[in-house]
Amino acid sequence: MNMTVTSKKVQVGQSFTDYANKKLSKKLDRFFGEDAEAKLTVTSVRDNIVVELTVRHGNLIFRAEQEAVEKNEALDACVDKIIRQIRKNKTKIEKRLHSSAFAESYNELEPEYVEDSYSVERTKRLVLTPMTVEEAILQMNLVGHNFFMFKNGDTGEVNLVYKRGGGGRAVIEVAKG
Repeated sequence: MNMTVTSKKVQVGQSFTDYANKKLSKKLDRFFGEDAEAKLTVTSVRDNIVVELTVRHGNLIFRAEQEAVEKNEALDACVDKIIRQIRKNKTKIEKRLHSSAFAESYNELEPEYVEDSYSVERTKRLVLTPMTVEEAILQMNLVGHNFFMFKNGDTGEVNLVYKRGGGGRAVIEVAKG
């Protein structure tokens, strides 16, 4: 697994990088193998450390973020969250991950949540009116949702504004691919 460590407002020593590399290799290599990419971001927020771990393997993206007093505790919690995500969706992603990812020792564990198929409970049709990001945030707050899709009046593209876990707002823009 290829790992990149980025730090913001905090010093990350070689010992933490080695610990992270060892932890990711031990826990996640059995799922992803050598072709996966892990991006680890360590940030200092107030008196705590926030560790964000993103693992990419093909079209699959697993992301976990954890805040703790120590970097190692936050990293351990992030790795555990990603393993829970894999367990939760085991049957859906089993074919896409490393062939030996679900060896016998792992198959003994039952998935946390098993769903035969994803079902759509409701379909909505939207008329996307051009508006600014600020207007979209206002509309999102008025309807009481965590996200709001709109047509950006400046670019003419479809965007999505959403509430982040820390209380902030973010915009997703469609990239031409």
